[in-house]
Formats: sequence, structure tokens, C-alpha cells
Amino acid sequence: METNAERWKHIAGEFQYRFGAAPAFCARAPGRVDLMGSHTDYNLGCVLTLAIGRETWIAARPREDRMVRLYSRNLEAQESFSLERVVPAPKKHWSNYVRSVAFVLQSEGFALRGFDGFIHSTVPMSSGLSSSAALECATASVFEALDGWKLDPVRKALLCQRAENQFVGVNCGILDQYTSCAGRAGCALLLDCRDLSSRSVKLGAGIRTVICDTKSKRELAGSAYGQRRSQCEEGARRLGVKALREMPLEVFNARQGELPPDVARRCRFIIEENDRVLKLAGALTASDRQAIRQLAADSFRGACELYEIGAPAMHLMMKAMLAAPGVIGARQTGAGFGGCMVAFVEEDKVDVFAAFVRQAYFAATRTKAQVYPVNAAAGAGLLPPARDCPFFVRATIPRAVSSGRAGQLTP
Repeated sequence: METNAERWKHIAGEFQYRFGAAPAFCARAPGRVDLMGSHTDYNLGCVLTLAIGRETWIAARPREDRMVRLYSRNLEAQESFSLERVVPAPKKHWSNYVRSVAFVLQSEGFALRGFDGFIHSTVPMSSGLSSSAALECATASVFEALDGWKLDPVRKALLCQRAENQFVGVNCGILDQYTSCAGRAGCALLLDCRDLSSRSVKLGAGIRTVICDTKSKRELAGSAYGQRRSQCEEGARRLGVKALREMPLEVFNARQGELPPDVARRCRFIIEENDRVLKLAGALTASDRQAIRQLAADSFRGACELYEIGAPAMHLMMKAMLAAPGVIGARQTGAGFGGCMVAFVEEDKVDVFAAFVRQAYFAATRTKAQVYPVNAAAGAGLLPPARDCPFFVRATIPRAVSSGRAGQLTP
């Protein structure tokens, strides 16, 4: 991959070509990989999550009117809309992730400025690494910079989640937006989705996180994601708890007969997965490779047998990962139904691991998988100025605002 400086030069040059002027600044937001905690976020459980160095960038320049003009380099598509009346584009249109953030921010009382925006992302789309959340959080960062205010990362995440829930129509939990907004460079986050607190978790010495992309795309809005969430909510209601997070495993074991079989399987997976999150956080810090291997295997087995979010491509990728040199453990990531997988790999074996997985997966599927290590990235914000880029115009860094009512700026 090109360096950030090289990437910025290319984006700034294309921005000038597309919009006839230099960009004023560039906002960025990372994708994410959940190391453990599939579907636990909307059950108010815990997730071990990592903001990754695959990011969505939006180079932007303010406009004098209230139009938003966008160009997506990845899709080679352009779109525009007015902030005077933000309405959805046709179903599943990529610009709805930008529109949704504008809609929610304005509903909260923020006065927004129009802008020209050039979007480029290294987060693979429809792969389970939260490309949509990265675009939402980068968009929120653009509006912050344009208008001179700055949201608390948790509040920004909640607003972007609401944008996806209410405007885009995907009833996702908080995981994706929280990680993209509040990620920390150099470490994973142990996120408690009940109170939205988190703490840093360091990966043990010699352990790398490697993404293995099956190239089998998945779409949350069109998948069984909503059905799984409804079944969890039904289980919690029948068991008399606010969320499955509050149900101890031993109590569930005694009461699972009160639930329909499908609902009982979904609930068991979530309750056991939430426990695995806490155990993996400790195992990674302690470099307990045997525990990492077992916890990852149990998570994948539960995802396939209890939560039923597997896919043929995922099973074939898992077979390739577990046979590869240097593998410690491997599991699903994201919502399932295809997309990416994640492996914990010995640091000195990453290259040979990646080469083996690509070859084995291609032999089984005739599909070229993408396999690459990722580092922990910081949460959404502005890209530091690239001093050697002739197109760069230094933007005014916005002052902080309180996390209270929208629009209340600090002096």
C-alpha cells in the first residue's frame, strides 16, 4: 500500500481536477475488526474491537451555498444534494451514508455548511470491516471541521449510529461507529456496550492480527441480521431481562426450555460469546496462545451452529487459515454471512501465513482472497497536513465543544 503522504498527494491532485480548486483539509475514519464479540453489541454486551489502518478519507473544501457535491473514487461516481432538504437517494445508494449524517446533525440543531468532497476508502466494501461506519464518521468529521465545532467521540458515534438506524435503515448496534470514532492507536478496545465505556487491551508480544477477506460480499440490510436481533430481543423478553447481557449462563441453562428452539440457540451463542470476549482480552494480553486458539474455535463453532451466520466461503477460508503456518487461532468477524475472517498469527510468520492462505483458498474456490495484517489506528478526525503536498491548504482546527446539548459551543 502507498504511504499516507503518497495517498494524500494523489487525492489532492484529483480533487483539484474534479472541483477546480485545492482541498482545504482531509477527514479520515478507520474501519474495524472485532476480535471477539459477534452480535454482542446490540445485546448490550462486551466486544473486543480494533480500529484498523484501512480508512475512509474525505478531502473537502467549503462551499458558499448549502450544496454537498461528492465524488467517490472507489465507485467512480458522483452525487450531490442540498442541505436545505436532506432526503434519501434510491435504496442502497452510497450517498445515503453521507446524507444520513447531515440529516441527523441538522435534526440536533447544528447549522451545516455545504462542501465539495472527494471520497477514497481502503476499507473493503460489504466485507464486514465497517466501510459504512467509516464513511459516516468521516462525514461527521468533515462537518466538524467546516463549522468549527468538535463532538465528543462517544456522542459522534451515537449520532452516526442513529443515522444508519433511522435514515439508512440498518438496525445496527453501536460497535462499528464507536470503534471508528474512539479507536486508539496501538491497542484494541474492550468495549462495554451497556455503558459505552472502554479500556485499552494490548496484544501480547509476537502476535499479529491478520484479515482474510473471502471476497464473498454481504449486505446487512438484505441479510438475516435483523432476524437475529429480533430473536435475541424475544429471548430477553421471555427471560425477563432488559438484554441478554444480564442473563448468567447457569440461569439460562436452567431456563432455556422456556424458549422456542431457534431463539434458545441464538441466546446461548450471545451469552457464551460475551463471556469469551472477557477471556480473550486476558488471553491476548498474557500471550496465552492455547486459550486464544480455543476461544476463537469456540466462537466460530457457535457462530455457525447456534447463530447460523456462516457461509460456504467462510468455512473454506477457515480451513485454509487453520492449516497455514504460524496460525494461533482464527474466527469470523463482523456480522457473518460472508465477508472477512480474522486470524491471530505469529509475527514472524505473517508473510508465509498469507501466502499459504491465498494459495489454499484459491485452490478451493478459484477466488483470489485478500490477506493482510492490520495495525490498531486512532479514531476519526482530521488528517495532519501534508507539508510536502503543493495542493494542501492548512485548515483551521476546530475548538472542542462540550458533550452536552447540540450546538452549545465552548467559548
